[in-house]
Amino acid sequence: MDTFALLGNGILTALEPMNLFYALIGVTLGTAVGVLPGIGPALTVALLLPVTYQLDAAGSLIMFAGIYYGGMYGGSTTSILLNTPGESASIVTALEGNKMARAGRGGPALATAAIGSFVAGLIATLGLAFIAPWVVKFALSFGPAEYFALMVLAFITVSAAFGDSSLRGLTALAIGLTLGLVGIDLQTGQARLTFNEVGPFFTAMATDGAFLSGLWLWVGGLFSDISAALLDGIEVTTLAVALFAIGETLSVAAAGHRTPDKVEAIKGSLWMTREDWSRSWKPWLRGTAIGFPIGAMPAGGAEIGTFLSYATEKQFAKHPEEFGKGAIEGVAGPEAANNASAAGTLVPLLTLGLPTTATAAIMLAGFQQFGLQPGPLLFVNSPDLVWGLIASLLIANLMLVVLNLPLIGLWVRLLTIPRPWLYAGILVFATLGTVGANPSPVELGMLLLFGLMGYMLRRFGYPIAPVVVGLILGPMAEQQLRRALAISQGDATVLVGSPLAIILLLLAAIALFVPLILRARGKGKVLSQLAADED
Repeated sequence: MDTFALLGNGILTALEPMNLFYALIGVTLGTAVGVLPGIGPALTVALLLPVTYQLDAAGSLIMFAGIYYGGMYGGSTTSILLNTPGESASIVTALEGNKMARAGRGGPALATAAIGSFVAGLIATLGLAFIAPWVVKFALSFGPAEYFALMVLAFITVSAAFGDSSLRGLTALAIGLTLGLVGIDLQTGQARLTFNEVGPFFTAMATDGAFLSGLWLWVGGLFSDISAALLDGIEVTTLAVALFAIGETLSVAAAGHRTPDKVEAIKGSLWMTREDWSRSWKPWLRGTAIGFPIGAMPAGGAEIGTFLSYATEKQFAKHPEEFGKGAIEGVAGPEAANNASAAGTLVPLLTLGLPTTATAAIMLAGFQQFGLQPGPLLFVNSPDLVWGLIASLLIANLMLVVLNLPLIGLWVRLLTIPRPWLYAGILVFATLGTVGANPSPVELGMLLLFGLMGYMLRRFGYPIAPVVVGLILGPMAEQQLRRALAISQGDATVLVGSPLAIILLLLAAIALFVPLILRARGKGKVLSQLAADED
């Protein structure tokens, strides 16, 4: 009954005119961005972080959540019409959806994707509302050692889940953890990695009459400005915008000109037939049941749920021979799993402060931008904000159905925007947003530097999200580690002193080594198959 009361209060908060307006902006932007190939909700939320700096926390977070849901919806449009997923979680939708579009059934494919997303989002959001309080009660029993073990689990799962290589994921995480050390140590007051000794060194070289003394003074002053700016640490907003927006733009520019994609025409009726309905409603429910718990796992992610849903529908299908040729179940199930996992992702984010997707990592940065730390205490200290956010997801789902079905023609036209115009706009928007939030030449320089780093990470196949997660969660993990060691007077066994901490650390070890073993076995099978083929 408490959950019903809290959800009712959240609905009242979400129905406030300005919050409804923010939700509408979020779902519209999210859908439009999800439609555009290569631009996902993570990039959009990152771009809007500096822009929303002056807004209130509730409105900004509601807008971000709307972008997240809208991006999941919009990704199906390019998957079906272009065979080009706008978001990685929409890859499976392209398998059957594009075959339906090529057969002139793009309308029913888009309709089952939109309605399935609505059904899954509605059920999963209610699941989030009722599961979150139970997770919060459990998390309130955590001590510093348990929180540190939870952070280790988050680091390992995020590093192992993103990208094709655990080593590259851990390397990206190490970069983020190193960036998290920059600034003043809150316990000792010492400056760390701020180049605070470099400025005085160059200034001392500028003696009277010395050649290039003016240059040394300029360099010394530059490093003094950089050191002063770094004392407060690296802004998560700047890093997120640089890695996701600037890095993606440079990556696309480096890729060169691509052949224009062919947009499939939508022939016939947009609406579904009675047979389409009868073949879709069970996959919607099964996709929801698969996607929500996987999204809620610390090592979850929408991609896993969509693949599992596709495999499940292939097993349950009455017409398995249609798979690979345009089976509507292959669109309905994965799209439902995709959107159910989006709500599931918010369970660990809101209750434990653990992001399991790139977009969740950027939303975590959005919380910190307003001085909020997701976790069990957020439900205690800011219940109106949390429950307003959860309730706004219900409203956003309804808005998305209204937007997606009538405006599919508009979303298709967005696909014709030339890529140079699109990414040039993103570059300008990212730069202006960062300068507007923090008008500093040093901040602008860091935006460019981290943007180049984001391009290099993409160039060599390193995942981006672990860098952001390391910057955000690294200082928190350090604080919990120091607190646990202070309580135990330096006894490191306190880190494995409770069954819960041991379980979390064992889960982290499993999350690290199991993917390595599975990849090794997969490579072994491929090599043995190649050897057999040669024989």
